[in-house]
Amino acid sequence: MERDRGSVAVEGAAFARALETLKREGSNVLVVGATPADAHGALCDRLCGSGGDSSAHDHDYGYSGDHSEGYHLFVTASKERARTTAAEGADEGSEPPAAVRSIEFADAAGDDDVPIETLGSEIIDTIGDLEADADGFEPAELRVCVDSLVTLFQDHDAETVFRLLHITTSGVDHVNGMGHYHLALNRDHEAVSLLEPLFDAVVEVRTSGGAYEQRWHLREQGSTAWIPL
Repeated sequence: MERDRGSVAVEGAAFARALETLKREGSNVLVVGATPADAHGALCDRLCGSGGDSSAHDHDYGYSGDHSEGYHLFVTASKERARTTAAEGADEGSEPPAAVRSIEFADAAGDDDVPIETLGSEIIDTIGDLEADADGFEPAELRVCVDSLVTLFQDHDAETVFRLLHITTSGVDHVNGMGHYHLALNRDHEAVSLLEPLFDAVVEVRTSGGAYEQRWHLREQGSTAWIPL
């Protein structure tokens, strides 16, 4: 069974309890893996609560899909990604999620997008607006997706990106929300090591034998084996 050297095995009921705690108390998860974008997208759908049958998710140790009608914020370099993810969150013929907001951050060539200097406050203000619309959030009712951190690292120094994510993760924690942040780099990349202290878990994704797999590294509890996504 493949694991990180020196890691503690987390399996079965213990892992399920850890995930329930992350949902109940709020959490931020860093999603890593230099793998096809579809693998990141598959996990993103799960973490946004739009992956379908919740019992299947419990079996896979993923987050359940029982919050598909919650509140969603997509912070992304691609408006198309935000629109697509939101649309996939609703069943065919059903209403879309209760509230979906998107913030497109500026890349080096962006003129009309939100610059990184004000992106943190824009995220916090938008979370506040959604919370007011909801008259207060239930645990895990807010789902936040930030995609992709690679773009931020390409255009800004590491300290600036770290500071932005510290603001964002704190804002998500404050309302017991669930945030996940895509960084399509290998687990051992220095950028992952820099950001890991900000997160409750790091989740690797990969393609193996034509299927997507995930491996969770939980703060303090340890790591799982590779499991189906």
